[in-house]
Amino acid sequence: MGAGPLAVEVLVAFFIAAGVLYRYGNWYRHHLVVTGAVLVAWYFSMLIVFVLPIDVSNSLYENCLEKAKIARDSNPVVNPPQPYFAAPGNNTNPLDPREPFGLPPPVGPANGVTATAPPDVNPNTTNTDTPAVQCKEPWSAVPFGVFFTFWRVVYWTSQVLTWLVLPLMQSYTKAGDFTVTAKLQSAIIDNAIYYGSYLLIVGIILLYVALRPDIDLDGLKPHAIAASASNTWGLFWLVLLLGYGLVDVPQSIWFTASPLHALSHAYFRAAKLAQERAEANERLNDLLQSLRSIGQCVGPGHALRPHLDVMESKVPAELLHRAQHHHLHTPEDSPRSGSDLPTVKALVRLHKQLLKALQHHRRVETQWAMLVPAVEELEDTYRNCLSNVASFTHAVPHRRHHLIQRIYTPVVEWYWRCRIRGYLMQGLALLCGLLSGAVVWSELTFFNQKPVLSLFAIWVNLAKDNQDYLTIEVLSTLTMAYLALCAYRTLFKVRVLNLYYLAPHHQTDEYSLIFSGMMLSRLTPPMCLNFLSLIHMDSHVIHAHAEETHYTQIMGHMDVISIISDGFNIYFPMMIVALCLATYYSLGSRLLSALGFQQFIGHDDLTTDLIDEGRTLVNRESRLRQRLEDSAARRNEFAQRFGRGESASTLYRSARQRAEELVRPSRRPSSGGGESHSASSSARLELLAGSPEVADYSTTAATGTSPATPAFSTSSFNAADEVSVDIGAAAGSRVRSQKPDKGLFDDV
Repeated sequence: MGAGPLAVEVLVAFFIAAGVLYRYGNWYRHHLVVTGAVLVAWYFSMLIVFVLPIDVSNSLYENCLEKAKIARDSNPVVNPPQPYFAAPGNNTNPLDPREPFGLPPPVGPANGVTATAPPDVNPNTTNTDTPAVQCKEPWSAVPFGVFFTFWRVVYWTSQVLTWLVLPLMQSYTKAGDFTVTAKLQSAIIDNAIYYGSYLLIVGIILLYVALRPDIDLDGLKPHAIAASASNTWGLFWLVLLLGYGLVDVPQSIWFTASPLHALSHAYFRAAKLAQERAEANERLNDLLQSLRSIGQCVGPGHALRPHLDVMESKVPAELLHRAQHHHLHTPEDSPRSGSDLPTVKALVRLHKQLLKALQHHRRVETQWAMLVPAVEELEDTYRNCLSNVASFTHAVPHRRHHLIQRIYTPVVEWYWRCRIRGYLMQGLALLCGLLSGAVVWSELTFFNQKPVLSLFAIWVNLAKDNQDYLTIEVLSTLTMAYLALCAYRTLFKVRVLNLYYLAPHHQTDEYSLIFSGMMLSRLTPPMCLNFLSLIHMDSHVIHAHAEETHYTQIMGHMDVISIISDGFNIYFPMMIVALCLATYYSLGSRLLSALGFQQFIGHDDLTTDLIDEGRTLVNRESRLRQRLEDSAARRNEFAQRFGRGESASTLYRSARQRAEELVRPSRRPSSGGGESHSASSSARLELLAGSPEVADYSTTAATGTSPATPAFSTSSFNAADEVSVDIGAAAGSRVRSQKPDKGLFDDV
């Protein structure tokens, strides 16, 4: 007996929670307190899912030991009478009932007197007529008392975080104030209504319990009432999330096996993301223009200048430069009078909006940068699946390690992507569909005791009769993991007006991370109670004698209020059937589309238009990126040929800046073309002046002995314009006055 398996489960849950948080959060940009609180909330929620199966097996084993003890106490062994020999007149057997009364012993053999001893009662052995109860110790047995301390720490820490700490931190992170005290004050004010509503509900429940004559309001009742209210709230949301996830998970896996469907859905996402990206850029530009307008009327010595500096420090330098570059000088841009100066509240409101806009802009830009290569991969897969040649070809060659190229050859890649992967995904989708059907059936029948109709209860009872604790733990782990996957996946996909959205690649803001931690801490306890009801290990739900786990002994039951225990907790989970049917027939998506929120619906005109638009946008973005890559490759080649150790970026920028300075006067109107040709020639000479290897060529070109190169002009080009890429415009591309001949200056 030891706690080795429990320790392994604790470590595995921690690494999974940390890995997921690393994928969605940003440990370097987010505050350390926020990261720690969210990690604890996610970790404890996943810890309950991983450790509860071990608690189930240990509870069954302890229940078996208790039954064996009861059997020994109720059926003691009665040993058969044993004869003994004593000399006549010397009967000193204290157990002989005749001794106190002086009765003669029975006559026995000649060498003595034979007597019969009374029955010997041995309470430590079982009766031979009753079969002995043999209890097999599970492989993951935990010493008694460990689970009580473990669940007490995990459960109450999660409840304190989700109902007290995290809501306050959530309001603190979105506050736009400039001091810690002001942010705390704003957070408390924001949560005043939140906490007040909960206190009102708790007061009504306490009043209801106090007025009931059959309920004694002792010291344990407030604890039970609080747990019941929290679990009821979580069960409400759990049913909604499971009703969507139990259908969406197998359906998504099935559609992933089809390259055409996956590509169409990716085009649809690209169209919606492009629209969202344009809106985010427009919103951010408006806020930056407002910030710049305020900066013109707030001087360096003004009292509001420190607040303005804090706001400007949150904006990246390239965004500030772009705002200044695109700023239009209008009469409204002139410095305003003192009466038009902003107030502190106006700056706080602007700061709050700016933080939200920056996060939104950063997220959509990262999503767009990751979506385009993913769509290109899907296009390659779909094109190769239509080909009869069993060799995978990429539109853009991939660079892989030479060992991977030897193993993962184009032929192997073609068979994997076009043949094997699709069948595996379909098989996995069918398996998930069967598991979802088992969950729905068990939710409808778990309250039925005789006969047992819940599939999970039947499987656990069969393993319990054989004392196969390993099968019980594996089955419980898979069931809990699937329920958590369906519920948490739906939660991670929730997007309400861009307030709560978990974006991968470190693009989730602190507000959404805290919201997800709150929801996980509130959903996990009712999900565990619902699972225990499915396997008939919660006696307060099925109203029959059942084995109690250590988890329910610490957390309590939802049976304080009869309306909740006898009605809501039993019949509300049956709504999963209606929600699953609505999800299967896409009723929610059709309703949202009718309200103006575009959803992916097959064979719909709006969906088809968005798919075509997404295809056009992705193709345009792919061509733009390819041109930029080709331009960078030509610059690198030019630097390697003529740079002599100088970096390509340094050489190109210095030469470009000198050329622009010399070419810029040629744009002014002039009577003749001599000055323009002279300036262009001077620009070429200045550009090649840093390379001794081409000095003769430059001299020859200047003297006119070689064929004349057409004049060219460059537009303003900087690094910020090269990084920020807009749809429909090739940012960073240089405009030539006419198409030159193929020559050296094509690389410039």
